[in-house]
This record gives sequence, C-alpha cells and structure tokens, in this order.
Amino acid sequence: MSLKSKARRILIYSHDSFGLGHLRRCRTLAHALVEQNQNLSVLILSGSPIIGSFDFKARVDFVRIPGIIKLRNGEYTSLSLHIDTEQTLAMRASIIRHTAETFDPDIFIVDKEPYGLKGEVEETLEVLKERGTQLVLGLRDVLDDPSLLGPEWERKNVLPALSKYYDDIWVFGVEQLYNPLKGIELPADIQRKVTYTGYLPRNVQPATDPAILDEIDEPYILITVGGGGDGEVLTDWVLRAYEADPNMPMNALFVLGPFMPPDLRSSFRERIAKLNHAKSVTFNNKMESLMDRASAVVAMGGYNTFCEVLSMDKRALIIPRTVPRLEQYIRATRAAELGLISVLVDDDVRATETMQTALKQLSQQNKPSDIVIPGLLDGLTNVNRLAQLRFKDRDLFNTDVGGTVSFKNY
Repeated sequence: MSLKSKARRILIYSHDSFGLGHLRRCRTLAHALVEQNQNLSVLILSGSPIIGSFDFKARVDFVRIPGIIKLRNGEYTSLSLHIDTEQTLAMRASIIRHTAETFDPDIFIVDKEPYGLKGEVEETLEVLKERGTQLVLGLRDVLDDPSLLGPEWERKNVLPALSKYYDDIWVFGVEQLYNPLKGIELPADIQRKVTYTGYLPRNVQPATDPAILDEIDEPYILITVGGGGDGEVLTDWVLRAYEADPNMPMNALFVLGPFMPPDLRSSFRERIAKLNHAKSVTFNNKMESLMDRASAVVAMGGYNTFCEVLSMDKRALIIPRTVPRLEQYIRATRAAELGLISVLVDDDVRATETMQTALKQLSQQNKPSDIVIPGLLDGLTNVNRLAQLRFKDRDLFNTDVGGTVSFKNY
C-alpha cells in the first residue's frame, strides 16, 4: 500500500475541562488535517463538558473523559462526579491508555502538558513509543512568564519527557512575537525538535449565520470573554461605557460565555437588555461568523481569539488577564509592540472614560494586515507538512530490514 493511499490516524489529547481554549485549538487542528488528507481520521480526547456542543467534520470524532478542574488554591477536583480526585484521575488515565491502544494512531499530539494532567498521559506515551507512534508536543505561542514557567517545569520534571518521549515540539506561533520556552535552558537534542509553525488561521464555515445577527445593526463591536469563567471585569467595564454614553459610535454584541456563573450572566443580560445599541448571547459555536461580521473586537486575548483577529483582519482592543498566568498579558503586549492590536491593561480603577476613549479609538487603528510578519498565519499548512513527515517516520519504524527495525530520527 502506498504512503498516499494508506489509512492514517491521529490522536489528540486535550486535558482542560474548564474554558474553551485548548478544545478549540485541537478542533481546528483536527479539521485542517482531515481536509488536507482524505485518508486520515482524527480522534480527540477531551475533558470538556461542552465538547458535544461543537460540530465536527467527517472523520473527526471525540472521546469525552471525566472532567477535572483546577481550583483557585491550585488543587484539582472532579468537575461533575462525586468521587475522589485520585479516582477521577485514574479513570482518565485508563480511558486515555485504552483508547490509544485500540485506536493505534500514527501520530499522538499532546496539547501543552508534556505528561498530561498530573502525569495521566505518561503511561500512554510509553506504550505508544514502543509501537513506533510519532509523539508530538503542541505548544501555544505563550505559556507563562519565564520566571514562573521555569520553576514549574523543573517541579514537573518536564525536560526528561521532552528528551525521552517526544519526536517533535510544534509551537503554534512565530518566534518574532514570542518564544514560549524563553528562560528555559534546553539541551541541544530538545532544541532540534522545536518548530515554529505560525498561528493557526481560522475561517468562516459555510453555514447558516447565528440568529443574533438578524437582531443587531452593523457596524458592531464584538465583546468576547472566551469561556466566560473569568470575564466579569472586562464585560462590566465595557458595559459601563455603553451605559454612560448612548451615542457610542458602534453597536455592541456581548458573548458572555458558557462558563460564566449563571447569576452573573443573568445580571449582565438584564443590563444589556436596557440598552438600545447592545445585544448579548451566552454562547455560540459559530464564533467565527460573529467575528467575521464585526467591525472591531474587544477581548481578553486568549490564543484562539487572537488567531481569529489575525485571520479575519479585525481591529482589536485586548484587555488581558494577569492571573493565574501572564500568558494573555505577554501575548497582548508583544502583539501591541508589533502593531497588530491595541492593548488596555487593567489598572484596578477601570474608569468608564478610559474605556470610552479606547473604544472610540478602535476605528482609527491599523488592521493586522497592515503589519507584515513572514509566516504569521502559516500554521495549518506547516502542521500538515510536519504530519506528513511523521507518517513517513512511522512507516520507517515499522519496516523490518534484515531482522531489525529501521527508524529515522530528526
């Protein structure tokens, strides 16, 4: 059977149960890979409680593992099951391993956490490594402040995993904006595994537009807080600007997020309903359509939102969170330095006039396309190219030459 016609399989692991970032990035990867490879099937392992709310292309499916979330004190707890956290982790690890053994992927992509949540993927990595599965660690463009990331990775003993298990490390960004491994002394053998793919571009899928677009007059600013679990500050700050000035230059569409606490979400919706020039929705799985029709965007600046802003060439005001990680702050400030977006850092005062000024200046700023950064949005093209190389490497591993296994390492 030729390489071109041979059926291929990719397994993607996404540990998070809270928020949308990891799930949406993995879904984007899966869809792009099956679009470009007609003989490929992709399976996503996810702890997200709302993964079933998303549409998936043919040859993309998911396995839902029990959810587990990190509390503010740093401890973990089961998301829905009334059982001990250790039991939940044991169940997750078992499901992950048995799924991997049965699916037998050519490539296993682990999102962000080299060992998985609390080490739950290590046993699976060992099993798949023995089978010749190509193991890839996928990292977003920014992980955290180097002064925090270094000690965290040392505590988790990450470098041995990168050396022992992984064949590739794909960074879904460009080095010109940021190096997510800044401050970590990587041995030469690990440095050689790192490839910057570029950001993962997004597009509007042909489908019926969300109904909310029939209710709002253009132009509008899209205000989005991702999953919404920590979106209170941004939503309130922007909303106060609209409440104080009925003559804001653009309408507002607030996406409050499925993880925003219900009481808080209801309070915001009541306030928004009193305004003639603002609308709200809780969640829409066609966020690309909402952004595509927007004239500008106000957001916290998570990875996926940033990719959408770049892809759809939207003027954007980013108000990054700074806890529990500095990821959004680093991404926003670096992107602002390059001229891609504007940034407003929360000063704890949150004056209404400050937000009004920032919103009114949005229409005057550059679009991302005005700034030329080579390879900025080449992520999906490069991921497909890298995957093709890894398919070939697994074939080499499984080829018996003179009674021995032949395996090419990069």
